[in-house]
Amino acid sequence: MPSEVKSGFSRHETLSTGQVVPEPACCVQCGICSYNCPAGIDVRLHAWKRKPIEDRRCLVCGQCVARCPRGVLRFERLSLFDGLTHLTDRKKNGS
Repeated sequence: MPSEVKSGFSRHETLSTGQVVPEPACCVQCGICSYNCPAGIDVRLHAWKRKPIEDRRCLVCGQCVARCPRGVLRFERLSLFDGLTHLTDRKKNGS
């Protein structure tokens, strides 16, 4: 049975094209997410700053999401083509 993420996409689809995003209003800054991050990322700090984890060291393994006692963290699927659109527009404008 394939594991599904709340978004309706398979776990593999979400992890390969996603990032961890905090819901800062619910975060109590306990640090359990950071403690359980195998890459050593200060996930708690990202939540405090209201920023998604955009650290290239992030393995998108889900340990921080799974260990958060308040459900503050979630996976959010990225659009892989957003950056390409920007590059295409620059090329059209001659930049």
